Amino acid sequence: MQQILRSLPPGAKVLDLGSGPGSFDAADCPLTIVRADLSAAGSGNFVQCSSDRLPFRDRAFQALILNHSFEHFEHLQETVNEIARMLAPDGLLYIAVPDASTFTDRVYRWLGRGGGHVNLFTDRDAVPRLITAATGLKHVGTRVLCTSLSFLNRRNLRTRPQTKLLLFANGNEAFVRALTYLLRCLDRLFHWRSSVYGWAFYFGEALDPELTTWSNVCVRCGSAEPSALLKPARRPLLPDVYACPKCGTRNFFTADEGFAYLR
Repeated sequence: MQQILRSLPPGAKVLDLGSGPGSFDAADCPLTIVRADLSAAGSGNFVQCSSDRLPFRDRAFQALILNHSFEHFEHLQETVNEIARMLAPDGLLYIAVPDASTFTDRVYRWLGRGGGHVNLFTDRDAVPRLITAATGLKHVGTRVLCTSLSFLNRRNLRTRPQTKLLLFANGNEAFVRALTYLLRCLDRLFHWRSSVYGWAFYFGEALDPELTTWSNVCVRCGSAEPSALLKPARRPLLPDVYACPKCGTRNFFTADEGFAYLR
């Protein structure tokens, strides 16, 4: 997503669709960011509206960001038509969705009684086909996203933990940290997909996205970082650890090279 934001000229208009109060930090972006969501969740440049009937003029935005919201839209085709209407001819589009066949998404939907996921994607080509057919935008790349299991972390819960969470040590952060590391180790050894969350899709002729799978995702804030930029603490006979650059939480470290097979 940041690759798209950094490529835009200052003042460019960006729509963060299905964002809640915001799906990314815009503090360092010299852009005009508009947030839109069905729920009244934001302030400033926030518009409460339905994704299939957006109150914006044609070709109004140079970029659209749908960061883990596409799976929640009840009227998906109508929403895609709105995306096609509002995006500038040379516009850029980012869509991230969970893979509904993965361990992470199955647990998320089990805990959340569906979790609001009304569109279940298991084919990595389904979203590109849908978007390209409606918009004509070129699909320029797909990045595989790894899980943080941050939805299991009790520190992130705003309500009392449900009984089901007892199966995951009642959301204990140390347990979540160990579980994500175990899943990544199993994947590196057997070339499985147990640590995969979903996909990020990039659309737009002007983009040349870097598509390396980032395996290190914070168990508290969910921020992913490339392993080459992290500075893990080396520990003999114990997993290396790093402090999340965004929130400071300790996480176990893995080198991204071990997940090249996921591309």
